[in-house]
Amino acid sequence: MPADVNALLKLPNTEAFDQWLALPGEWVEEPNVRRGGESGVKRVISSAGKMLYRKQQVGHIYRSLRHPLGYPTAMREREALQACAALNVGAPALVYADCRKVGGVWQALLVTEGLEGFSSLEDCYARGDQLAWGEAVHLQILQELGACLARYNVGRWQHGCLRMKHVFVRVLGEKVEIALLDLEKSRQRWRAISAAQHDIKQLKRHSSWNTTQWQAFIYGYETTFGSSFKGM
Repeated sequence: MPADVNALLKLPNTEAFDQWLALPGEWVEEPNVRRGGESGVKRVISSAGKMLYRKQQVGHIYRSLRHPLGYPTAMREREALQACAALNVGAPALVYADCRKVGGVWQALLVTEGLEGFSSLEDCYARGDQLAWGEAVHLQILQELGACLARYNVGRWQHGCLRMKHVFVRVLGEKVEIALLDLEKSRQRWRAISAAQHDIKQLKRHSSWNTTQWQAFIYGYETTFGSSFKGM
């Protein structure tokens, strides 16, 4: 049965969690065991025909100064998605997120809208999309990615796990849109520069861009961030 999002969002917290969890869907990421628990993602269709993704977790936690005894990673991702909306950073739209303890074990749900028409850079490169785009559009994509990541880092947010599979792109004519995914490892740093250095170095390690392409990314990044990054 499709999810009636409007009706679900009007439910009391305790009832809403159970109703969201009960919605039928298909696994797009089978539950994996790590961080002392399980985490997986199901695809769910809304009554309006929108694709939703429900991350469901049991005992899948992280620890921090704020949560020394542990807290669901999905809740950290919720904060990151809220930050993206405030910082004008492309990311999946947050629909619902909550957590609870059952028998002393954390359970968490995070529901987001699918990114219609987007593909990861990893998939784009595997298909050879860059050849169809042409170099000018490819450079525009990398410049837009630089600007997008810079806005995130300016807010002192660090992605923390930046790979080509976490960068999504949609090209519509001359319009390029960028979105960041898999934000459950994101966290705020004390300084924007610390977030910036971490994410840029990590992206460089996992990219195969040539000098011109890398310079396009750096140009987009530095123009938005307002600082130059020597040696990157």
